[in-house]
Formats: sequence, C-alpha cells, structure tokens
Amino acid sequence: MQPVSATPELTLPGLETPEAVTQPQPGHWLERGPQKRLMVFSGRSHKALAERIVEQLGVELGEIELHTFGNGETYCRFDESIRGADLFLVQTGCHPVDQNLMELLLMIQAAKLASAKRITAVIPWYPYARQDRKAKPREPISARLVADMLQLAGADRVLTMDLHAGQIQGFFTIPVDHMTSLPLFARHFRDLGLVGEGVVSVAPDAGRAKHAVRFAEMIDADFAIMHKTRPSHDVVSVTEVTGRVRDKIAIIGDDITTTGGTLIAGAQALKEHGATEVYVFVTHALLSPEGLKRLSEADIAGIVVTDTVPIDPIAKPEHMTVLTVAPLLAETIMNVFADDSVSAIFGGENQLF
Repeated sequence: MQPVSATPELTLPGLETPEAVTQPQPGHWLERGPQKRLMVFSGRSHKALAERIVEQLGVELGEIELHTFGNGETYCRFDESIRGADLFLVQTGCHPVDQNLMELLLMIQAAKLASAKRITAVIPWYPYARQDRKAKPREPISARLVADMLQLAGADRVLTMDLHAGQIQGFFTIPVDHMTSLPLFARHFRDLGLVGEGVVSVAPDAGRAKHAVRFAEMIDADFAIMHKTRPSHDVVSVTEVTGRVRDKIAIIGDDITTTGGTLIAGAQALKEHGATEVYVFVTHALLSPEGLKRLSEADIAGIVVTDTVPIDPIAKPEHMTVLTVAPLLAETIMNVFADDSVSAIFGGENQLF
C-alpha cells in the first residue's frame, strides 16, 4: 500500500485545470445599459408651461442655448449631452408664430444630429391648424406643410392638444398623440355646479357639434347648435340657434379664438333666444389685448381658457379663469416614455372628431 502524502499536490504554472464556464448561447437580443433617459427642453414660446410640466414630472429643464441674431436668424445649441436620450421639446405655436415654428424645427434637427434616441415635439397649440384644406382656389394647405417640415427636421413623434380638425393627424406618417381638454373644462363647470337639465352645451358651428355633444354628456346637459356665417376672416354673424336654450344657462365651447368675435356674437344670439346666462370655454386663447378687452366688456358670465398659449395676467379679464394643462401633458409624456397607453388617460375617449 502506497503511503498518502499530507502535502497537497503542486501544479506547474500554466498547467492548471480550468474551471467549467457556462458559454453564452446566441439569442435574439443583447441586454445593455444604462437605462433610457427622459429629458425635457423648452423653446422660448412658453417656458412657464414647460416649467410646470417638468415640475409634475419631477425633473429639471435641460440646458439649451437659444438666441436671435441681429438679422433675425435663430441660433440653437444643446448645452449638455443628449445622446441616446428620449427627448421632449416643448414649443407652442403662439405669436410670433413663424419664429417659434422655425425655432422648433432647429431644435429638432440639432437633437437629431446630436444622436437623440427619440424626439417628441410637444406642441400644445399646433400652428396653422386652421388652414387644413383649400377653402378657396390657389390657397396653401399650411397645416400639411407644417407637418412635412416637422418630419423632415427629424421629429419621431408629435404630442398636441385639441386640433382644429381631425384630418391634421393624417398629414403625418409618424405617431401623433392628440390630447383633449374637455375633461378639464367639464370638471371645472361641475365644480361650479353647472350641470343637469338647467344647462345646455352649445356648439358655435357645425364643426364643433360632436365636441359639444360629448361635453353635454360629461355634464349631463342638453345640446344646441348655432349656425353662423363668416363674411371675412375675423367677422362672424350668427344666423340661427337650433335647440332649446330659453331659461337655461348656456355654455359655448370652442377650440380657438383670436378676436373673441365668434364667442361674443354667439353669446348675444343666445341671450336673444332667452338664455339666462352664457359661459364660454376655449382651449387656445390666442387673444390680442384688444380681443381681451372686447371679451371683458361682453355680456358673458364667465370665460374659461387653458394655458396652451401664454395669457397676459395684466390684460386678462377678471371673470376669466385659466386652467393649466401641465398635469395632462406631463402624464402623457410619462406614458410615452414608459411605452404605456396614452388613450388610457382618457379611458379611450380622446377621439372626439
């Protein structure tokens, strides 16, 4: 019998027995880090709204350099790395419209050239939305041109609110997330107690009839519609009111107003047909100081708007209420970032056209 040595067996260097290692198998993808980043940048059109959005998201606005040269050209540069980021660029189409639109296009292209992973243009008020068709010969379809420019600049997605016409979504070959402010307005008027049989939801024209019906359902009210003619771009004449408005509180809803002419003419017509009070709500209040003054002097019980465009707090009428859309946009941005459903925010009821 051979004696057992108490000394461990020594192995020459380089001749060690390798440990068994599990070899990776080829698969369909590779896992990599770091995780994707959400970054929000703002143009100069409505920075206050962008700040409210990032406050809801719990992030900070990204650093971006924007200024205008002496000859009117716009300069844009991101002051931090955006490579691989999920980018959201907030820019609304308020005055000066062309300058703000061009600034957004430059921001999108700069982000594309800086290798952002996905670029979402957050446009609360879509510029040129009212020029969605050829109403007369030799006119441009400006809303389509804006869509083409956004896509050519490099936008991967568009997030907007209360488009003037549903067909604008069809101008894009990229996803368009269309938000609506109707639930915000419905909640506001419910809080005021303006619900039930004593209230009527009024459409200012045939194009807003479906919206007015949906709003009437939200506040359990009746429905009426006004028929109007437009002798010129900013002149409105109401010719008829269809539906019972006598001895009721009327609420007129519209997507946009620039001079207040439609709302004032509608309020006068409803009063002539026996309405006790008239309230109005508008998503995009593109009002000049003169328009704000006209609304403040009109026989309207209350005006409710959103902050999709800046509202001058000094010129704002006393009976005007401004609702913020920041929580809605922030929730939408988070759902887009997380690849969750956007229509689920409205219970699938955001298709109002």
